[in-house]
Amino acid sequence: MHYLAAGLRLPTNGLDYTILAIYFVVVLGIGFAARASVKTSLDFFLSGRSLPAWVTGLAFVAANLGATEILGMAATGAQYGVAVVHWYWIGAIPAMVFLGLVMMPFYYRSKVRSVPEFLLQRFDKSAHLLSSILFAFAAILIAGVNLYALSIVVEALLGWPQWVAIVVAGLFVLIYITIGGLSSAIYNEVLQFFVILAALIPLTLLGLKRVGGWDGLTGSLEKSHGQDFLSAWGGTGIGDANPLGANWLTIILGLGFVLSFGYWTTNFAEVQRALSAKNLSAAQRTPLIAAFPKIFIVFLVMIPGLVAAVLVPQIGTPGSDLTYNDAIPLLMQELLPNGVLGIAVTGLLAAFMAGMAANVSSFNTVFTTDIWARYVKKDRPDAYYLRFGRLITAIGVLASIGTAFIAASFSNIMSYLQTLFSFFNVPMFVVFIIGMFWKRASMKSGVWGLVAGTTAAMINYFVIYKQGVIDIPTDQGANFVSAIVGFVAGAVVMVAVTLFTAPKPEAELAGLVYGTESPDTDEVPEEGDSAWYRRPALLGWGAIVLAALCYLPYSF
Repeated sequence: MHYLAAGLRLPTNGLDYTILAIYFVVVLGIGFAARASVKTSLDFFLSGRSLPAWVTGLAFVAANLGATEILGMAATGAQYGVAVVHWYWIGAIPAMVFLGLVMMPFYYRSKVRSVPEFLLQRFDKSAHLLSSILFAFAAILIAGVNLYALSIVVEALLGWPQWVAIVVAGLFVLIYITIGGLSSAIYNEVLQFFVILAALIPLTLLGLKRVGGWDGLTGSLEKSHGQDFLSAWGGTGIGDANPLGANWLTIILGLGFVLSFGYWTTNFAEVQRALSAKNLSAAQRTPLIAAFPKIFIVFLVMIPGLVAAVLVPQIGTPGSDLTYNDAIPLLMQELLPNGVLGIAVTGLLAAFMAGMAANVSSFNTVFTTDIWARYVKKDRPDAYYLRFGRLITAIGVLASIGTAFIAASFSNIMSYLQTLFSFFNVPMFVVFIIGMFWKRASMKSGVWGLVAGTTAAMINYFVIYKQGVIDIPTDQGANFVSAIVGFVAGAVVMVAVTLFTAPKPEAELAGLVYGTESPDTDEVPEEGDSAWYRRPALLGWGAIVLAALCYLPYSF
């Protein structure tokens, strides 16, 4: 990631720092309040499966709404224009709906505590152990991205040294997760969701006012960047050149299917929020409730990016020290008065902490329950695993600080994250989807599908793309192709291995494969869960239709 421009120091005063201090006090207060509910390891790792759907739904969307997304998607808007909507309306909503309607019944009824644990039930120990290691490694890398990005922003905006920002943010995340477990992380994510909105909404409205409203914004951009900059699909024909470096086929297959479904349906940092819900209906509604704010959040990151492209035409141009990553900080400096500025800075810090906390809390669960308790220290008292979970949380935070410097070697944070998703989430998704819908898929096919998918995606990125074997214009385009290659390789190898190895006994597949009866099919919904506005199918299809309607004005 490029360092933010040195001239972006914000004129913060005592009022802004007071708002920031109040936020940190509330965060710690939530952690200490949640501590009273942590009696068992299930309480610590999954909130005792007791949270209502609206809480888990807001936490679900906040866990994804890290500052890397806010800065990165605003930068994408400034660089590529309206094409940023693809990451939301085709790159998130369909997969979130699929998770809620199709996959959550499998996850929740199987009583698993993590995504890798589901692979243990469907395949075997080798698939389980490999997926656990891959996920734990990816979670720490992604948490490090959030920490590194935070240090860059805080140094530029407030003048704090990078190491101070990393230590302070890491320390606060460590304290409230270690004390209150997942409940603390989730309730803080609900708070952080509203703090982030309080930061982005004034920035968006004041930005639009400065450029003469939506008509003034689009008129200026059409003159300076051309009509395709204001169209989601403009210039994406196969063979056409466009800044995104991708055509409609790689957008739909690479982003809309493989990367999107791979992330939203198997990323435990997200699924863990749904697994903490109080019953199956609430678990299904968690990603569906999250889908509705997700549809509209794109405007709060896209519009500031577009405004920055108008107000600062030299942003991202050769010879300028301003990069596209500077879009949000530039507008904060230019538009926000003190007080509102404090809220905006707090919102950015809240977003970084939400992204980091989501990955650290999922890391401690997978490492404790899937690796330590199953392969290292078996059959210990529950209190032992509760203590170990708190210890490994501290280790995870320290490891995240170390991996923050790996992120420093990449020029663009969003490209780095998409690269990680193509390496780790996509192979896990192909194993899930085949195992869930193909009864014959053998026990050994799971681990070999993971190996093949991960290896193929890495070879495509580091050899075929980086060594110039095939000309792919951008990192984002390469990530889309890597995702497709990883998915196809994993699927082909799974089918081939299945033909020569034994299937799992059919009696052990109940509730794990689509069309088989689950032992918990007699679950009775709680009173009120059957109301029409709480029905998962209605919520899911409503989100799909709403996202499709949002696409229409930007498709021509």
